[in-house]
Amino acid sequence: MKIPFSPPYIDEDVINEVVSSLNSGWITTGPKVKALEEEIANYTGITNILCVNSWTSGAILILKWLGIKEGDEVIVPAYTYSATALAVLHCGATPIMVDVTEDFVISVDAIRKAITSKTKAIMPVDIAGWLCNYQAIMDLVNEQGIIDKFIPESAIQQKLKRILVLADAAHSFGSVMKKKSATKISDISIFSLHAVKNLTTAEGGAICINMPKPFDNNELYSYLRMMTLNGQTKDAFTKTKAGGWRYDIVMQGLKINMPDICAAIGLAQIKKYDKLLAERKRVFQRYSELFAQYKWAQLPPQDNSLQSSSYHIYALRINKITENQRDEMIDEISKTGVAVNVHFIPMPMLSLFKGMGYRINDFPIAYDNYSREISLPIYPQLTNNEVDYIVEQIVLSYNIIIENH
Repeated sequence: MKIPFSPPYIDEDVINEVVSSLNSGWITTGPKVKALEEEIANYTGITNILCVNSWTSGAILILKWLGIKEGDEVIVPAYTYSATALAVLHCGATPIMVDVTEDFVISVDAIRKAITSKTKAIMPVDIAGWLCNYQAIMDLVNEQGIIDKFIPESAIQQKLKRILVLADAAHSFGSVMKKKSATKISDISIFSLHAVKNLTTAEGGAICINMPKPFDNNELYSYLRMMTLNGQTKDAFTKTKAGGWRYDIVMQGLKINMPDICAAIGLAQIKKYDKLLAERKRVFQRYSELFAQYKWAQLPPQDNSLQSSSYHIYALRINKITENQRDEMIDEISKTGVAVNVHFIPMPMLSLFKGMGYRINDFPIAYDNYSREISLPIYPQLTNNEVDYIVEQIVLSYNIIIENH
C-alpha cells in the first residue's frame, strides 16, 4: 500500500472554481482574491484579511511596516520552520531564538528572559495545529515593566507603545481557543496557504489584522494592500476598467499579491472547510485511540476544554529513543510505502544558523521534541483502513529497530 504524506484536497468544486477563473479572462489579483478574504474573515471573525503570495512574504511585509531594521531583535522559537527567522533576517534584524515547551510551542518564560530594549516583536509559532498561549504572551507585553523596556524607533512603534505580537499561524487554520479563533487575541496572525496546508491556494498566505486602538484596521488593510502591489494606488483589475488607467506610486512597496487563479483553489475549499476539518479530526482521533495502548508512544497534545487543534500534523513522539533510532524507524516505515516526515529540524541545527552562532545545546526541549518525533500522514482522503495500516507499520518499525536492539 502506498500512502503519500500530504496530497492536496482537489475535488470537482476546486477544479470548477479554477476553470471559472481561467474562463473569466482574469487570473491575477481580482474578485476571487477578495472573495477568499471575505470567506476567511467570516470564518475567523477578523474583519480585515489580506491575502498574499506566501506566509514568508506576509511576515516580511508586516515586519517592514513595523519598521524593523538592523539592530532590532525579534524573539522566535528555535523549534519552527526556517521561514520564521528568515523573515526577520530579510529585514536586517536579529532573530532571538528561545526554547519551547513539551507541547512544541514557544515557552512564555523563555520569552520573558529574552526581552531586551532592542526587542521590537515576538513571533510565536503554532505547531501542528496546536496554539501558543497567546493570552499569556499578550499579558506579558502589556506588563508595565516590559513596556518600560520598550524603545520605539518608528512611527508605528510609537503608536503601538509596546512589543508587537505577530503570530506564525501557518499550521493553525481552524484551531480555536476558548471556542474562538486565536487571531482575535494576537495583534496580527498569518496563515500559510501553501500546498500542504489544511486550506491551500497552492502558494499563498493570509494576514489577519487585529491591531488595537488607536489603529484603524480598515485603513491599515488598505495601506498594506498597496504595499503588496509595489505601493501602487490601483490594482491591475481596477486599472483595466474604462478610464481607470491613471495610478500613482506612494511608497516603496513589495510585489507579493495573490493571483485569482490561486485564490480559486482556497475559495472552493473554505466553503466546505468544516467538513474537511472534521475528517482530519477523525484521522487524528483514530491515531490517538490506536497508539494509546503503547507505552512507548507519546501522543501529541489533545483537544481540551480550552482549545482544539486544526489537526494539521500528527506529531508522534517515541519515548526513550535516540535521534539515530528515530531515523532508522523512518527508514523502515518508508520501505512499506508509507510516507512520513519530521517537523521540524530545529533552526540551530541548520547550516545557515549554525554559521551565525546558534547552538542546539541551548535549546534542549526543542532538540528532545525533534529527536523523537515522526509526523504521520493526516488529511481528509485517508480512510480508516489506511490509518490502521500506517499504525501497523509504525509498530513494526519500532519492534524491528528498538526491541531488536
